[in-house]
Amino acid sequence: MNNSAPFEILAAPYTMYIAPLDTAFPDIDADPTAPWVKVGTSGDRNYTEDGVKAQHGQSISTFRAVGSAGPVKAWRDSEDLKLSLVLADLSLEQYGMALNHQTPTAVPASVGVAGTKTIGLSRGLTVTQYAVLIRGASPYGEAFAMQYEIPVAVQSGSPEPVFKKNEPASLAIEWTVLEDPDASTENERFGRLVAQTADADT
Repeated sequence: MNNSAPFEILAAPYTMYIAPLDTAFPDIDADPTAPWVKVGTSGDRNYTEDGVKAQHGQSISTFRAVGSAGPVKAWRDSEDLKLSLVLADLSLEQYGMALNHQTPTAVPASVGVAGTKTIGLSRGLTVTQYAVLIRGASPYGEAFAMQYEIPVAVQSGSPEPVFKKNEPASLAIEWTVLEDPDASTENERFGRLVAQTADADT
C-alpha cells in the first residue's frame, strides 16, 4: 500500500466484501468479520491491475429557452452507482458468487470416486440482493481506513472467462446498487462513504 503524505493522493488497492442484507457494517477501525466475506479467495491479491471501480452515473436533461443560447435549467432524470472489479479467481466459490451467489455442492472423495465441487451455469429469474463493503486507505492518514457502505446491491456483471496460456482466466464482477428504502437521508439512498480521520480516544 502506498498511502504516505500527502494522504489525500491515494494509490492503494481496496478490497471488496459481501454479506447478507441487513448485516451491520464494521466500525471504520475494525476488521470485517463474519458474515462479511471477501470477494476473491485472497481479496485484492486476486484482482487484476484495473482495481476496484466506483462509477457514479447520471442522466441530466436541460431546458434551453428560445431567447437564450445556453441551457437555463437542468434536472437529473436518473442516477446509478456501479461497483466493479475483474477477479482472477476461478474457484467455484467465487464463480458461484458471480452467478447469483450459488454455493458449490461438494461430494467428498470415496473409494473409486473422485471428490468434486459443482455449481450450475444458469441464474434463473430471481436476483439475489446483498450488502457490499469496499475497504481501503483513507485520505486523512497513513494508518486510517475508508470504506464504501452499500446496504443493497445486485451482482449484474456478465462474467466471460477466457482460458488461454498467457494470462489468467477472470470473472467480470459488477454490482448495481439499489436504493435503500430505510436510508436515514436522501443522500444515503445508495449508501455511505466513511473515512477515518483520527484514532479512537482511549
